[in-house]
Amino acid sequence: MSLSAPPHENSGKEKIGLMICGHGSRNRAAVAEFARLAEAARKLFPEWPVEYGYLEFAEPVIRTGLDKLIEAGCNRILAVPGMLFAAGHAKNDIPSVLNTYQAERGVPIDYGRDLGVDPRMIKAASARISEALAAAPSDVPLHETLLVVVGRGASDPDANSNVSKITRMLWEGFGFGWAETAYSGVTFPLVEPGLEHAARLGYKRIVVFPYFLFTGVLVSRIYMGMDAVAERHPEIEFIKASYLNDHPQVIATLADRANEILNGANLMNCQMCKYREQILGFEAEIGLPQESHHHHVEGVGSGCDLCNADGSCNGRCQDAAHTHAGGEHHHGHDHHHDDHGHAHHHDHDHGHSHSHGHDHKHDAGHDHGHHGGHDHHHHPYPHADHPLGPRSMKRH
Repeated sequence: MSLSAPPHENSGKEKIGLMICGHGSRNRAAVAEFARLAEAARKLFPEWPVEYGYLEFAEPVIRTGLDKLIEAGCNRILAVPGMLFAAGHAKNDIPSVLNTYQAERGVPIDYGRDLGVDPRMIKAASARISEALAAAPSDVPLHETLLVVVGRGASDPDANSNVSKITRMLWEGFGFGWAETAYSGVTFPLVEPGLEHAARLGYKRIVVFPYFLFTGVLVSRIYMGMDAVAERHPEIEFIKASYLNDHPQVIATLADRANEILNGANLMNCQMCKYREQILGFEAEIGLPQESHHHHVEGVGSGCDLCNADGSCNGRCQDAAHTHAGGEHHHGHDHHHDDHGHAHHHDHDHGHSHSHGHDHKHDAGHDHGHHGGHDHHHHPYPHADHPLGPRSMKRH
């Protein structure tokens, strides 16, 4: 698929703008990395105005980016989620913001799909793992090496299963002796119990790869968890692979998602969506109303005073964690959601719905009411008390 905007037949009056939607982070380095990705997208679409914005904790917010596109004369907007997988943010929160904006301003907004399981993303992931192996201090054969891929972790089993597929693709592609999947929060197994299990399998080396787009407290937590397990198992060589960041294949995938909207190939995985189908363990969440819970923190709290001087995360904010709504709710810097691509989210389930059709055209007639307080519905994650999940955080 072309990496530049394809010719689009119209009467000459249509002006397309591209909106890249991110989650946002209190971590300055993570916000800067997302901004660089958006700048790279501008170079791939020189004929289109390109803007970006965040759901929470960073500026500009999504509405600001949309306003800029309208000010630039755009009368059709293509919106793409800058997120790895479609969990609550891509399926619910961003569509809700876009639906509300479209209803207010009357501009058509076509919504694209997440980066997903894609050959380009596999190439980007393999490059990060190859870099880590090349820099390793010793030469351990691949068949004596175990790979652990760490995903964000969501209250959406469809998104969680995608991380497992990434793991399998990398496992077979490289020929590792074994591979495991772990998650940074919400679901199970978390990093430390997952690595403890992996350490018992008898491999000489374990490569830990955070399947994340950007830095932040979650990546910091992954590496800290690895260090803790490595200290308990000095007989095993532990290797840290870098997260994806702005790898050229990631940027190319993002460009593909924008082109898919115009080419009619914009197919989100609705067959396994817990909001549309009866999924084992999540039956109660079918058809829940679509509403965003981020309006109360749009642009709030940009930057963290606990970060390192260069903006990178050192994990000190994690000391403020406390239990909330059946999971771990981390105040201050560490706010988790289940978007799989960004840090600083709430570790509890906001069981919201989405109402996208297969053409992913937003319905301007929908009424998506917003509320002034943090009073949105919290649907319980059915495995919040799993011994290898969020509950296990309290033991480390």
